[in-house]
Formats: sequence, C-alpha cells, structure tokens
Amino acid sequence: MIPDMDRLMESLSVEALREIQVRKLQACIQDIWEHNEFYRKKLRGSGLISPKDIESFEDLKALPFTHKEELSNDQLETPPFGTNLTYPQEHYTRIHQTSGTTGRPLLWLDTHESWEWWLRCWSKVYQAAGVTKNDRIFFAFSFGPFIGFWSAFEAAQRIGALAVPGGGMTSYQRAQAILNRGITVLVCTPTYALHLAEVAAQEGLDVAKSGVRMTIHAGEPGASLPATRARIESAWGSLCFDHAGATEVGAWGFEYRSKSSLHVNEGEFICEIIDPSTGEPADEGEMVMTNLGRIGMPVIRYKTGDRVIGSRSGGRGFLKLEGGVVGRIDDALVVRGVNVFPSAIENVIRQCEGVGEFAVHVRREKEMDDIEIQFETKAEQPEGVAHAVAREIQSGLGLRVRTNVVPMGSLPRFETKSKRFTDHRKK
Repeated sequence: MIPDMDRLMESLSVEALREIQVRKLQACIQDIWEHNEFYRKKLRGSGLISPKDIESFEDLKALPFTHKEELSNDQLETPPFGTNLTYPQEHYTRIHQTSGTTGRPLLWLDTHESWEWWLRCWSKVYQAAGVTKNDRIFFAFSFGPFIGFWSAFEAAQRIGALAVPGGGMTSYQRAQAILNRGITVLVCTPTYALHLAEVAAQEGLDVAKSGVRMTIHAGEPGASLPATRARIESAWGSLCFDHAGATEVGAWGFEYRSKSSLHVNEGEFICEIIDPSTGEPADEGEMVMTNLGRIGMPVIRYKTGDRVIGSRSGGRGFLKLEGGVVGRIDDALVVRGVNVFPSAIENVIRQCEGVGEFAVHVRREKEMDDIEIQFETKAEQPEGVAHAVAREIQSGLGLRVRTNVVPMGSLPRFETKSKRFTDHRKK
C-alpha cells in the first residue's frame, strides 16, 4: 500500500474501514478455502459454506479462533511445516521460526508475494517514525532464523536507506561501528539498547553524542514503558519508537513521531480485543489478529496471547493501543492477592535512579509469596538505592519486596527478548 493510500485508510470512519477489511479478507480466503487444508477444515467446521458468506465484520466474529497450540500440533502431526500451506512447497522462498520462548518453535514459510507484503508492513514502521532514504540504519543483532531481523533489514533497503548489519560483532564493536559509520537509526530490542549504551560508556564511548537520531524497538514491551523509554532516549540522546509484530502474524504495529501510542496497521490486519475468559469483545484484553496479505501461510482470528488496551479517537483512524503491548495474558503475577504484570514492575524499577540491570524472582516461602529484586548499581550508597526501589514498588503497586544489590556484571544481558522475571512457584 502506497503512503498516500495509508493516510487515506487512517482517515476513514470505522464503518468504512471495516468494509474494506472484509473485502480484502474475502479475496484472501478464496485461495485459502480452495487449497489450505488446515483452514479449510476449520472454516467448514464452523459452518461456513463459501468465502462470500463473510459479508460483514459481524460475520468474521462467527469464525473460530486459531490457537498457537493448534498450529504447533499440526506441525508435529504433519512435519515439518504442517498443513497450513495454501500452495505447494516449491512456491515458498523464505523460512523463519518463532523464538520458542512460550513453547516449541513454529516454522513459518513465505512466498515471494507474502514476503513483499511483510516488507510493506515494515516500511510503514519506518515511514511513521520519519525514517528516510537519507538514513543509515544499524541492526544490532545476530541474523538467525527469527523473522524480525530479516524483515526490518530488507524493508530498510526497500525505502532506500543504507542498511548496516551488526551480526557477528561484540557489543563494543557495534558501538564503535555506530560511531564510525555515521549511523542515524538504531534497531534492536529495548533491553539491548540500554546494554549497548552501558558497554559504550565503560569503554569511554559517548553514544549520546553520536549521529543516532532515533531508535526503533520490538520484542519486548519496554519501548512503550515511560521509564524505559526515558532511559533509552537519555542514553542515546535520540527519540525512541516502539514497534510490534509476530512471526505468525506480521509486522502489525507502528508509532508516529508524536508518540501518542502504538497503532495497529488496520490497512493490513484485522484486530479484535476480547475478554480472555469469555471471548467477548472488550476494550482491554487479549489481542486477536487476522492478516490480510499473507495468503501462503495465513492466520485467521489468531489469539496472540498479548494483553492490550484499545482506543479510537472520534470513531476514526487506526486503533491505538495505550501503553503498547501491556504484557502476555499468561504472564500476570498474582502475589499475595495482587495481580501485576512484569511490565508494571519494570516501569517502576526504571524510574529509580542508580538501578542498572535487574532480575525479579517470585518464590513461595512457608506458604507466603515472596518477591526478590536483584539489581546492579554504581551508586556510592547502594543501600539507599535498594530502599528506594522497595519503597517505590510498595507505593506504586502495593507490593512488599526484598531488594538485593549484586555485583556489577553478574546479571545476564540479552540481545533478543529479555528474561528478567522468573516465577519459581510454577516449577
């Protein structure tokens, strides 16, 4: 979709937008209905007689949800790719896999056409943030099978920017490359942006005075957390943007320079928010996605497991997600009767001056829930920082926690998705 058409779509009323989405869905489902064994069974099993029976958004809501467990089991039963393939295997040109942080990794294939759709979606991320062909974009991650690396890199080339790979480098070498090559945009996880700035400072490199004018992040909710965003912007002396997507779904989220909130690219995706316990529509709950351009290996009403809070201004424009992806539905911690998401804990910790890397452990001690926060600090009086963290957690979230200062460099660092929260009670 060309930029002018993007803007037109965003100006439409919800009713007009829904009408276009349904027409696009009908076109996608035609091939899926005829050739995709996985969805042919699901759709016909729901009573659908023809793709033309989907005439409205309400008709879409009569279709069954797709669960990740279904897709995983399908690939186990029909290895290696399962039956969610609309075309013969020789039509596919790309293979990637999910991170596997919530179970067995899923393998995902793309045809040339669906890959072009992926890049179009990622180009929207760059365009909304204000990236141009004059930018030099550095990708601070290793290029493995995860789709986000490749789609972001190739989409940068698509808009005419200089794409600079950072694979096979140490963090120090990456910091040097950013300074020496005149990099203007940094793409990585929010966690790694902070770690990279930390390494640079240890080596006497001031990345805040580099040419980097913006950082773009995904993989974690950190870039939408006010405290984490503020730390990244301070460390790099630049604007910080959030982005969201998933291997199975596509690059569905983008953020404008105004940074009002994360937007759903509803020109390419149908987004629903449901109450996870009832499946009924809700303003806050689980995000359900249907992509509208990935016919080769699609998802229809896919339960993402992401918790979001939706809003729409004046009945027009793309859906906004306040605070981005709040967390995973199954990540909520219930501690002594208090329901709290890891992202809320991170946002409070990041507000505390002097706290570097941190880790949170939840245990049950003598039938009582216990939260321990371990953190690194360079403060001259670490006990004061520990007290401040405990005080802010209790004040902001109503939780009593234990805080322990650990030696600098003793906690793990993460290039991709961080794993700072461990609930030992589940083990």
